[in-house]
Amino acid sequence: MPLRIVVAPQAFKGSANAHEVATAIAEGLRAVWPEADIDQIPIADGGEGTVRALVEATAGESRTSEVRDPLGRPVRAAWGLIDDGATAVIEMAAASGLPLLADRERDALRASSYGTGELMLDAARAGVRRILVGLGGSATNDAGAGALRALGLRLLDAAGKDVGEGGAALDRVARIEGEIAPALKQVEILVASDVRNPLTGDSGASAVFGPQKGASAHDVRALDRALSHFADVVARRIGRDVRNEPGTGAAGGMGFALRAFLAAEIRSGAELVLEAARFDERLVGAALCLTGEGRLDEQSMFGKASVTVARHARRAGVPVVAVVGSLGPGYERALGEGIAAVESLATEATDLETLMREGKTRIRAAAERLARAVQVGRQLGTV
Repeated sequence: MPLRIVVAPQAFKGSANAHEVATAIAEGLRAVWPEADIDQIPIADGGEGTVRALVEATAGESRTSEVRDPLGRPVRAAWGLIDDGATAVIEMAAASGLPLLADRERDALRASSYGTGELMLDAARAGVRRILVGLGGSATNDAGAGALRALGLRLLDAAGKDVGEGGAALDRVARIEGEIAPALKQVEILVASDVRNPLTGDSGASAVFGPQKGASAHDVRALDRALSHFADVVARRIGRDVRNEPGTGAAGGMGFALRAFLAAEIRSGAELVLEAARFDERLVGAALCLTGEGRLDEQSMFGKASVTVARHARRAGVPVVAVVGSLGPGYERALGEGIAAVESLATEATDLETLMREGKTRIRAAAERLARAVQVGRQLGTV
């Protein structure tokens, strides 16, 4: 019986996407075990690349929609259908993300999540039963207000006029009118995010994430006040205050909007992706699991897909080894989570530019080295 192996890496950012990493690892393994039965499961943690990883891991369907970017310009955003069309996968980065803006265009005061709402509406109209929303990489700090507008709500000032787009405008909201589009009424919303911050306060969306989206210290204070005021208005509308629930500060407050108006369940991005890819089911009967990421360090313990893969495999009794771009401080902690061995792409002093340029070739070679080491262990075990 051929050796059965599950290959479940995430992207090596700037070098290879998750599918390319999985393919390169599989090629390295087949250099040692040419007859191996290899199941490639590209994975992600809810951020940029989640749609592609899940569509490719499940043989799903890719779609695109024309939506508004964070500054209101038209952009083509990719999303996916999996589970025979029952589940849509969208990522905020595709419609409302930082990658869509030049550094000089980052504007946390004006950036809007409207395009993400448009994606959700297109997905709902496709007849899905659930929508998985990845919140990583957002450019917005508008508490999801733009998305709520796209989904049918109106945010009005004291004079009954629509307030503008962006987080700064939320301090003028006096009331909320309208209803969420009927197409979303029976759709389950799952939010993939490892951010546990509340909406407002010192650990809220504006204070913690606003600066990376272009907010000055003055902007952060103004945004926090505006989001707090908006949360008051929302609480009056829905009859409860959710601003302090874990994860409501994710993606500039998109977690807040989805939780408040769509009863979204906010869960670990990596866990949701593994569940959607049926990872545990596909792990049954495997003799080995390979995972990987661009850098393994102490931060990998907190929601990174590679360590999440290792935890699942350990529970299933399947040994795990990892291919990584580099090792950082604290990487040893990952070994305690089920990763039995690690192979780095750098076999000599190599600059980052070379590692990224030769990424796929080096991933293949690292996987082959790991396979040869595992093969020695298997042979020793039969002595």
